[in-house]
Amino acid sequence: MPFYDLKCSCGEVFNIMASMSDRENKRIKCPKCGSNELEAVFTNVNIIQSKEPAGAECPNFHKCGGMCCH
Repeated sequence: MPFYDLKCSCGEVFNIMASMSDRENKRIKCPKCGSNELEAVFTNVNIIQSKEPAGAECPNFHKCGGMCCH
């Protein structure tokens, strides 16, 4: 089940693990007021990069971290 960052019409912002069908069918309720009038809050996404050495393959490794050659 995915985690959702949601904001209620009352202003409460919270994170919850729920099924997609629970979200689509408005079965998730605000923990503060109980409303199901929720909208998604989009936050930053962390990307994890492998630690494989790419320095020898990329002449600009010091600038791009090896991402331009892949």
